Amino acid sequence: MSRGSRAVGGRSIITRITAVLAAVALVAVLPQVPRAGAEASGAGPGAPAAGGFHWGVATSGFQVEGSNPDSNWKRYVDATSPGGEVDPVGDAVDFWNRYPEDIARAAAMGVNTFRMSVEWARIEPAPGVYDDEALAHYDRIIDSIRDHGMIPMITMVHFTYPGWLADRGGMLSGDAVEAFGRFSELITQRWAGDGTMWVTLNEPLVFFKHEMTIGRVGFQDFSSFLDQIEAAHRLGYAAAHRADPDAMVTMNEAYLPLATDFTDTLIGDRVADVVDYVGIDYYYGVALNNLTTINAAWDDFAAVRPQPEVIYEAIKHYAQSYPGKPIYIVENGFPTDNGARADGVDRGDFLRDTAFWLQRAVADGYPVIGYNQWSLVDNYEWGSYSPRFGLYQVDVLTDPALERTPTSGVDAYREIIAGGGVGPDYRPVLPGGWCSLSVIPDSCLNPVLVDGPRATLGG
Repeated sequence: MSRGSRAVGGRSIITRITAVLAAVALVAVLPQVPRAGAEASGAGPGAPAAGGFHWGVATSGFQVEGSNPDSNWKRYVDATSPGGEVDPVGDAVDFWNRYPEDIARAAAMGVNTFRMSVEWARIEPAPGVYDDEALAHYDRIIDSIRDHGMIPMITMVHFTYPGWLADRGGMLSGDAVEAFGRFSELITQRWAGDGTMWVTLNEPLVFFKHEMTIGRVGFQDFSSFLDQIEAAHRLGYAAAHRADPDAMVTMNEAYLPLATDFTDTLIGDRVADVVDYVGIDYYYGVALNNLTTINAAWDDFAAVRPQPEVIYEAIKHYAQSYPGKPIYIVENGFPTDNGARADGVDRGDFLRDTAFWLQRAVADGYPVIGYNQWSLVDNYEWGSYSPRFGLYQVDVLTDPALERTPTSGVDAYREIIAGGGVGPDYRPVLPGGWCSLSVIPDSCLNPVLVDGPRATLGG
């Protein structure tokens, strides 16, 4: 996940808004692409042939693989963890070696799409030098996903890049875009086809926030950074389509309920002509009766009250902003603090409520083609192992065996996938927000009704 940590706060709504708003004066000249306002409808292209809906799980390489190579983030963790500022990443959950069992766990839930990222630093440890064994190992991981009947969704860059590129200035380097283009050409030629989906660069605005945290950029670099990200995305998009003309490619973005229209102008509008589907990461809502998102400002993510119903608002927003584009929830998850929540909210209930609102959105004509649960297993949350998002719990710091323990989410997700959602008599159990601040005044005057129509999603 693109979540924050004690040191990073990458998932924090408040810290991300602070970073963005502080840069407004610097990005006022960014080009904007006009958007139509009509709602999109219909199922849209891109759904899997079997079942018609992508039910997925998500991971990222740096957060789960272990034995991490030299990269921007590995350098930061190595420099700061001895002082206790962040947890050492160690072997994470050792997905690099345990991928067969984790992929089998996903398949056993009925998952048909498996999102992962490949580590650029592992594949290209020196400029123009490619590690054949690393590539062959990723071959085995991707083959295992396919052998279990799942579609790979491959993220090219999930906040990390090689140490040699960091030495040159990271994503601000004069040759960063060209280097990414070569990398994207290599991996798309190798793994495209058979339905493989692509995410070029994960959450560009949060990527910038991460780069600020690890000391690689400053506010003054915001506009240049987004220029580089856009140019890199365009190369990755073109590479994927050269390898497979039918490829489905996106650059996912986090839904920020207090600033989504503004963040659309920063990046979404700039790449609207080169995405095949809109990738949304949705985690938190804000409402007049739920201001708990403030807790994310000091990285107490488990103290944020979840609002599954706001996933409907996120879908509606992007359907209206980018009509005709299929929508995929690339990330959605639910945090605990080392497995516990003071409010007692259950992971299974969260998943069932979320499925309910996905079904409402599709029934109302919004073109949702897929949903990924973040995450399959607990992982390294960009500086800390305390925030837990995994369907399977892994006590990295206290259990050398790294045992995967199923949470209530495993059975719930299996049942949801098998049934194409929740049944006709199901009603949400988590309290909804009143007067969502993301769509005032409409959410106050015309809230989405629980008793509206619902669709079956695959199954």
